[in-house]
Amino acid sequence: QLVESGGGLVRPGGSLRLSCAAFEFSLDNYAIGWFRRAPGKERERVSCIGGSGSNTYYSVSVKGRFTISRDNAKNTVYLQIDSLKPEDTAEYYCATLRTGCDYGFYVIDRDYWGQGTRVTVSS
Repeated sequence: QLVESGGGLVRPGGSLRLSCAAFEFSLDNYAIGWFRRAPGKERERVSCIGGSGSNTYYSVSVKGRFTISRDNAKNTVYLQIDSLKPEDTAEYYCATLRTGCDYGFYVIDRDYWGQGTRVTVSS
């Protein structure tokens, strides 16, 4: 089971740190991806990180503002989101990536998803 947390209401330019914690299994061998779905829009890839943390990927829309990291000792992956914009408003989800972290990363049926955490950027 994956559980996201850390979402909330923040003003433009603000920051949040999202967490994706795993329960009942170890994240050590999994690449993890973050996705988001804005109201009325398709799900979008945001970022991913390899199992060892040595490789990361960011979508063009978030590169330079978001930072993904992991702490395998805490069984948690983080997404630091800075310089937030209204267009970052979305439900953010994490998922395991059995196919790995790379451009175009995707989930398969056997991957695990979290329930999502809502980020709202508004003045």
